[in-house]
Amino acid sequence: MDNGLLDIILDYVNIVFLVFSVVLFVMFILMGYLSTRSSLHYQNKNSFGDLSKIMASPLAPSITIIAPAYNEGLTIVENIRSLLSLRYVNYEVMVVNDGSKDDTLQKMIEAYDLIKIDQKIDPNWKSKPIRGIYKSKHRSFSKLTVIDKENGGKSDALNTGIQLSSNKYVGCIDVDCLLLPDALLHVVKSFFQRSQKRVIAVGGVIRVANSCRISGGMLEEIRLPKNWLAKFQLLEYTRSFILGRMAWGRIDSLLIISGAFGFFDRELALAVGGYDTNTVGEDMEIVFKMRRYMHERNLPYTVEYIPDPLCWTEVPEDLKILVNQRDRWARGNLETLQKHKDMFFNPKYGRLGMLSYPYWFFYEWLAPILEFIGFLLIILFFYLGILNWPFFVAITFTIYTFSIMFSFYAILWDVYSYNQYRKTKDILLLMFCAIIEPIAFHPIIVYAAIRGNYKKLFKVKSGWGSQVRKGFSKA
Repeated sequence: MDNGLLDIILDYVNIVFLVFSVVLFVMFILMGYLSTRSSLHYQNKNSFGDLSKIMASPLAPSITIIAPAYNEGLTIVENIRSLLSLRYVNYEVMVVNDGSKDDTLQKMIEAYDLIKIDQKIDPNWKSKPIRGIYKSKHRSFSKLTVIDKENGGKSDALNTGIQLSSNKYVGCIDVDCLLLPDALLHVVKSFFQRSQKRVIAVGGVIRVANSCRISGGMLEEIRLPKNWLAKFQLLEYTRSFILGRMAWGRIDSLLIISGAFGFFDRELALAVGGYDTNTVGEDMEIVFKMRRYMHERNLPYTVEYIPDPLCWTEVPEDLKILVNQRDRWARGNLETLQKHKDMFFNPKYGRLGMLSYPYWFFYEWLAPILEFIGFLLIILFFYLGILNWPFFVAITFTIYTFSIMFSFYAILWDVYSYNQYRKTKDILLLMFCAIIEPIAFHPIIVYAAIRGNYKKLFKVKSGWGSQVRKGFSKA
């Protein structure tokens, strides 16, 4: 190859990666600024007022919490007990047993004295057949409804719950999540604090419950995870929820509400057809659909975001399960982007089309692919003896330093805002995780994203996969 042409190619590659890195730096700095402003505004706005008045009000809206369960026998009784302990009057807990192959249903029947009841079911509703609907014989568990159905996946289970619910709002959560007692009070307040815009959905921060002490369905003691994979995910979640999603919420451009903690206007959720059962990224897909529905009708709306630590969940501690989870997230991300590709730089959708979608496309989807290609190019250039060492060392050091500083800021801002981990040792451990994460953990996430995109682009059949729960610590 001609040396002149080779030099042009090398310069082009260097410019692409330099520009991409600079744009990301600018966006992350803006994200930190916006999330900080948003957090301060939220704290000031919620520093007064008594949430218990919402619970006691006869005007408090009805809510159904829908929790799909598949092979959750290890933790199902404890998780339901937590959901039944919420400080709210007018709510229902609907657990959808999605064809579990273990003793999930039997444990619920025994623990809560469930009996099968007769209830009219719309025969035209598209979902897997329902085998039975159960209620407890005891008044103390009157808020609990259990639906037993054939396996159809998480989306199908959630759609079944949305259809069978008769309440104004539905909360779609993971059954392994623990909600703090005041969670519904914060959710209801978020739905009603706007006067000029319709709040179509409310999302919130997801906290890592691994190694925390749980007793009687209540979070008794917050502990730093003992498992290193869980520690890295805690750091990742802190950055993503405390900074990332808080920033997007600040400019009313949030495109995803975590499936572990999402509340929706039921009427609107039904209007858009509920969850899409043909995607593994159902939590992102339904927000896209609801936003599009409101945009295309020129209806004023918003999506609210709660930064309070209301929802705690167990994250994977096994490497294989973690990779399968992130593989699935990557496939779901690409599926949603493909379905709504007409939003890409489309001014019709305002900030969603001009800012949110492009960010999701370039950073959430394209960035891992560029990282992987960059790694291969480094190996190739090194082998050919044409690697620009000064540029390589400079940009690598800059990116590495910036990522550490951004993680440090997320950790320290979380300490300042909510102070969940109060031991100096825990904070130092998280900061150590931030230092080694780009080398020890991030490559795993990139690999999982590449694998997920490969499966989707080359139509390799793959489903949800399984997640084995260890169960919460009670000691």
